[in-house]
Amino acid sequence: MIDENQFFREVTLRISSSLEIEEALAETFDYLQHFLPLEIISLNYYDPERAAAYTTASYSVDKGAVRFEEKAPLFRMDETTIEKLRREGASVDRKHVVRIFNQPQSDPIYRAFARFHNDLGLSSFSYVMLRLDIQANYQGVLLLSARGYDAFSEEHARLIQIVEEPIAIAMSNARRYWETLRLKDQLAEDNRAMHREMENISGNQVVGADFGLRQVMELVRQVSPMNSPVLLQGETGTGKEVIANAIHMASPRREGPLIRVQCGAIPDTLLDSELFGHEKGAFTGAVQTKRGRFERADGGTIFFDEIGELTLDAQVKLLRVLQEQKFERLGGAQTLSVDARVIVATNRNLQELVQEKQFREDLWFRLNIFPIHLPPLRQRKEDIPALVQWLTDRKSREMGLPEQPMLAPGAMDQLLAYDWPGNVRELQNAIERAIILSRGKYLTFPHIGSRPMAEGAAEAAGKDDDFPSLDRVTSDHIRHALSLAEGRVQGKEGAAQLLGINASTLRARMRKLGISFGRKPR
Repeated sequence: MIDENQFFREVTLRISSSLEIEEALAETFDYLQHFLPLEIISLNYYDPERAAAYTTASYSVDKGAVRFEEKAPLFRMDETTIEKLRREGASVDRKHVVRIFNQPQSDPIYRAFARFHNDLGLSSFSYVMLRLDIQANYQGVLLLSARGYDAFSEEHARLIQIVEEPIAIAMSNARRYWETLRLKDQLAEDNRAMHREMENISGNQVVGADFGLRQVMELVRQVSPMNSPVLLQGETGTGKEVIANAIHMASPRREGPLIRVQCGAIPDTLLDSELFGHEKGAFTGAVQTKRGRFERADGGTIFFDEIGELTLDAQVKLLRVLQEQKFERLGGAQTLSVDARVIVATNRNLQELVQEKQFREDLWFRLNIFPIHLPPLRQRKEDIPALVQWLTDRKSREMGLPEQPMLAPGAMDQLLAYDWPGNVRELQNAIERAIILSRGKYLTFPHIGSRPMAEGAAEAAGKDDDFPSLDRVTSDHIRHALSLAEGRVQGKEGAAQLLGINASTLRARMRKLGISFGRKPR
């Protein structure tokens, strides 16, 4: 006499022993063969959206454990068979979830099962089907097969029905596990694709790497393979984030995340939560556990932009992470370890901040291991032509323009003559504005480098409430015409012709307004 409770327990332990369902089936087979005539055990499911049945995993005496990729269906069903099975399924109550096929030739899906059984070594067979409710849209089936006909009895069917629930749960868990692995692989591939895109955008396209930034890129090549902290120093807009990305993409951590922290944008009250995360219930509104920036950067790089904006309290906590590679979530007692490379950037003089007691000296020493200074754009004007070309191409594509606009004659000389106090960011904004105003024509920069804008704009604005004087408007207009004419005053396509006045009249106005003559007006 079989102890049903013991039978249920033993089957449950075996079918749930592993998320690798083929291994769990093998364990279950070894136990069930003491009570049933078995040659093959398999888990299958029917997908109504694809009108096809698929085998998830099987175990047979001849082939052992097999996990199926579920790409090719076990069989597809025509509408007649689908409707027949639907009617049968609707009429089946809980007492008849098991069906015996001792003479399976009459079953409508016998041919499909016959092919499956032949592949696993059985030419003639009987089988028992146990229906499994695994998911809302899927109907699962446990298939128990034996060699020959008339192999199964009603007692066998009753016995296998006892373990319907644990088998259904095990199959459902296995499917969810595989779906999780699939999504994980998909996420990893998306992450690799994102890294490739980042590399194409900036990692391998540091404009000026062979000219004005040659020394900077040499330092990048030296430090990238290391794990040492890097301190990027330079004026606002010099491209510190681009260099941080280049270091990450050239390092062994390139497959890991690059997490950015804008130090001045995080309120003091949220800083601990943002950097180190928090546990559920750590404070009002903490409805779930949150991973902080350091935890998300594990295996990759964390980039602190404007590190000089961190409070002294936050500097203490950052120093501990740098020294020990350990931290605790807000409201948590467990110490977590992190493996993240730290890159920081600032446009401020940290050494002066240390002297003013606004920046911790020990943190300064810890960060100043490998400083890299990025020169301002005015000190590397040889990069401006390449930057203009790259930025124009990029902005044109972002705006969906059919073709890239060209610079007006003399415009490049004008851009080279300007000192660019806002560095590359200012240049980018100037190009974007020029593209918007060009309306498909040549790119011009009428206000870049002009004296009224560069030197007298603030004074004029204060006196005239931002309303330009007539002389200022006239001067700007003449300078613009001279720029388009490449400095020519008279002749074909000269500034006088563009303005529609006599060349001598134009020269007289230029003298009055203090505009110098020549091919390259200042």
